[in-house]
Amino acid sequence: MKIRVLQHDLASHLPQRPGDPTPMARNLNPLMHPFARARERTRALNAAKMDRMFAKPFIASLEGHVGPVEAMAKQPGELTTVASGSWDGGIVVHHLARRTKLLHLPQAHKKNKKVSGLCFSRDGRLFSCSTDATIKLWSVESLDDKPLSVFTSKAPLNCIDHHYSDSQFVTASNAIQLWDETKTFPISNLTFPTSTETVTAVRFNLAERSVLGSIGSDRTFTLYDIRTGKAERRVVMAMSSNDLSWSPTFPTTVLLASEDHNLYTFDVRNLGKPTQIYKGHVAAAMSCDWAPTGLEFVSGGWDRTVRIWKEGRGQGSEVYHTKRMQRVSCALFTHDARFVLSGSDDGNVRVWKANASERLGIITGRERAAIEYRDALKERWKMDKQIGKVVRSRHVPKPIYQAAKLKRTMLDAERVKEERRRKHTRQGESKPKAERKKLVVAEQM
Repeated sequence: MKIRVLQHDLASHLPQRPGDPTPMARNLNPLMHPFARARERTRALNAAKMDRMFAKPFIASLEGHVGPVEAMAKQPGELTTVASGSWDGGIVVHHLARRTKLLHLPQAHKKNKKVSGLCFSRDGRLFSCSTDATIKLWSVESLDDKPLSVFTSKAPLNCIDHHYSDSQFVTASNAIQLWDETKTFPISNLTFPTSTETVTAVRFNLAERSVLGSIGSDRTFTLYDIRTGKAERRVVMAMSSNDLSWSPTFPTTVLLASEDHNLYTFDVRNLGKPTQIYKGHVAAAMSCDWAPTGLEFVSGGWDRTVRIWKEGRGQGSEVYHTKRMQRVSCALFTHDARFVLSGSDDGNVRVWKANASERLGIITGRERAAIEYRDALKERWKMDKQIGKVVRSRHVPKPIYQAAKLKRTMLDAERVKEERRRKHTRQGESKPKAERKKLVVAEQM
């Protein structure tokens, strides 16, 4: 007589080491779990709702300025050191972790002459420029309120940027001038020959360090090369730009914050049209800055909001605002890409979380695994109507909401008018033109 018995390996049913969880067998046949998809959707919906419930991005406000904050700069190689300058001529160097002042210069420049630009050198020294036509070099470590060096220009200055490795820096006014730290006068003038502009911003490329870009009041974006000492390429756009920032991961990509409420990314190898248009602001975009990862960037606008954008996504930005925050003049990403800084007309430097619902402090392994699981659920179910609505919903102040509604109405009316004009003209006389091709008016070599 044969007797058949079920035999199970004890090793598959007992923990391998003391303290390990007891192994559990699970049948992966989908027919055995008819409600698995419904349960997963419920979890995704709860994850999306929890993400919005815990979205509290504001962290702190750094005080010290009397006038509007015009410029900010972060120190290379340091996560916690940030400098800010205001319209009252004062400069404050902040320590973000302790929320204290490392250096406070209430009269760094002449009174009622705004600090229009700040930048750090590679060795940690601070450069500042002002509309009083002076450039001053400061030591952050010393508590002395006297500058190490003073450089004098012939015109009020609007921006300053330091070379990544050399002892050179560039300034923007009615001309672009290249300076050396060891000399008291500019060593080169890089202005375009036929230009009559006032240069508002200038930045060195982060990879090709001899290349720099500038924007001007005559709606131009210009590329310069300090090796040849002249402008290489120049484009005239439909509206003027207020700020520019080079991508840290794609050296040929530059980001422009425009006066027409939009932000544009250009590939400098083809300046005929932008590679992407980012829409969301309801007033002029005043500043922009890339995250160190190159996957997102921040912008500050005249509409009193700070917005965080995903690279390649033209819409759906994260919107930060407070009840008392005024027009945002400058915005920065920190070097660890976890925080965002904004300076506004109310004289405050505000610190925000880059991820609004991120928990600060130490996170255990189980918590990290749960966060990643919830993020994966939201990504998988983002096309669901109810879940997508929760993920995309953002509360904005009523004036901004009404302005966005009015703007959509105006754009729709303009689109209908263009379609009717094209419909009632002869065939071929009025062809539709892509929006990207409307931005650049002319290109000069």
